Amino acid sequence: MTATRVLLADDEHPVRGALAALLALEDDLVVAAEAATGPEALAMARAHCPDAAVLDRRMPGADGVSVATSRRVGLPGCRIMIVSGHGRPGHLKRALEAGVRAFAPKTVGARRPAGIIRTVHAGNRYVDPELAAGAISSGGPPLIVREAEVPEPAADGAPVAEAAERASLPQGTVRNHLSAAASKLGAENRHAAVRLPRQ
Repeated sequence: MTATRVLLADDEHPVRGALAALLALEDDLVVAAEAATGPEALAMARAHCPDAAVLDRRMPGADGVSVATSRRVGLPGCRIMIVSGHGRPGHLKRALEAGVRAFAPKTVGARRPAGIIRTVHAGNRYVDPELAAGAISSGGPPLIVREAEVPEPAADGAPVAEAAERASLPQGTVRNHLSAAASKLGAENRHAAVRLPRQ
């Protein structure tokens, strides 16, 4: 039986090392490569062609969901599992839309990661029940009309002052709408909040 080749990407070395040690105990799984940043994860994925990847949702350079989206273009056969400390609705939604097959907390039990990797490698999905419940129960209201419209004038990277002029709104209002949109969408910053409504 050929072992499933796994890429591990997490900027916290102790966390990544502990997971690598756990997976080393499994006969059917092998850690093919490790990475500490988003760009490094992409480079390792392309160099080692893993069957599955366990990506931290938050990494320097590019988050796990961005890596998953980029990976679809250059490495479509790799199944992705995202680990996260939070189950906010926007995070989970973005991950699933990016083709991620599993979403689990970083605190997942010692024997669970191997089972989840096997699940996604077989073509199935896994979403941690507690994260899913938390995301659903804290769903919050959708974007109000202005929160959905304001990102558009800023879509080309325009500063707040210019976006405010285009939207015919005070700068403070635009800043507040962008902040609210970022929070509701689970975006890392206002630039991501500009992109997500378009997607």
